[in-house]
Amino acid sequence: MNWTAISAINMALAVALGAFGAHAIKAIASIEQLAWWQTATQYFFYNALGLLFISILIRLGHISQTPAWLIQTGIILFSGSLYLMTLGAPRWFGAITPIGGTLMIVGWLWLAFTALRYQN
Repeated sequence: MNWTAISAINMALAVALGAFGAHAIKAIASIEQLAWWQTATQYFFYNALGLLFISILIRLGHISQTPAWLIQTGIILFSGSLYLMTLGAPRWFGAITPIGGTLMIVGWLWLAFTALRYQN
């Protein structure tokens, strides 16, 4: 899997969705929905940037792809559920959001434990 390309695509999408939220969504969404959109975009961008770092570690052979898969899945579930709720999906989609957040946390902890295990 080319995690560098995936992280770059994620960052481009985060910028595009942030701009869309600042212009198009702002005109039609409630304050609560705007907050959801902003949170989704922030977490999307920060974790996409982190994936770029992880992709370098993967290419150097220092870690497995597991943290990348966990974080990418977390991004999709966390940010995706918030974006969909902002666009009118039922509020029960909010139950998906913490699953995505948990996957992102587990991905970062997996990276930490891997780094501690292989420290020189």
